[in-house]
Amino acid sequence: MILAGAVSVKDLAEYPGHADPGFTLRVYAHLMPGSHDRARKAIDDRLFRPRLISH
Repeated sequence: MILAGAVSVKDLAEYPGHADPGFTLRVYAHLMPGSHDRARKAIDDRLFRPRLISH
């Protein structure tokens, strides 16, 4: 699916002529398998990644 390929919802909404990207997301989000796992990983990677310590 296009949304799973890191295309923004706003950009995707333009193709079928949707004025509201939220509508596009509500219509097609169920087609994104594993989105909860990807979201959890993205948050974990951002919040819990090791930080470089400068001396």
